[in-house]
Amino acid sequence: MPPTPSTTTGPLAAARSLESAAVLDRLAAVVDRLSGAVVPAGRAHHALRGRSLGHPLHAVLTDLPLGLWSSAVALDLTGPEKYADASRRLVGLGLLTAVPTVLAGLADFPALGTRARRVAAVHAAVNGVGNVLFATSFLARHAGRRRLGAALSVAGMGVAGAGGFLGGHVAGGMHEPAPPTA
Repeated sequence: MPPTPSTTTGPLAAARSLESAAVLDRLAAVVDRLSGAVVPAGRAHHALRGRSLGHPLHAVLTDLPLGLWSSAVALDLTGPEKYADASRRLVGLGLLTAVPTVLAGLADFPALGTRARRVAAVHAAVNGVGNVLFATSFLARHAGRRRLGAALSVAGMGVAGAGGFLGGHVAGGMHEPAPPTA
């Protein structure tokens, strides 16, 4: 028998507790306003929602920055000096691919229900911190501070992993947003 919300512990219990935290409605309202300002209704909004695919695009795009960043961390751990240039480039490419990923997430936000909006707002905030850590990592690497850059990437990967877990809870656990209509 699958665990019920009352018997679940750990990260899943934490994610589920966010669903009923009405205090997050203010944060969700901020993300909603940001969504409307950055990705207003229209063709770009429909494209970023994945309308032509019949599937939300954000979930697909997340593999790009996460894959690039985790590859950078793997190279940092296996050959920090040998792969320093490759790691820096991977972090930079991850930052570039984070842009359409964020835009697609913002396009999905208005389609979420109240409980999912709460979790998604925390997801967005946590991933914002992860993006800042990776941007700082890139700048440190560019300035020749490879070890600092690598440490920031490890921290960024941990934060992005937590944010990804929350996003996965919205998409997989809560089954939101609904697929865009073609």
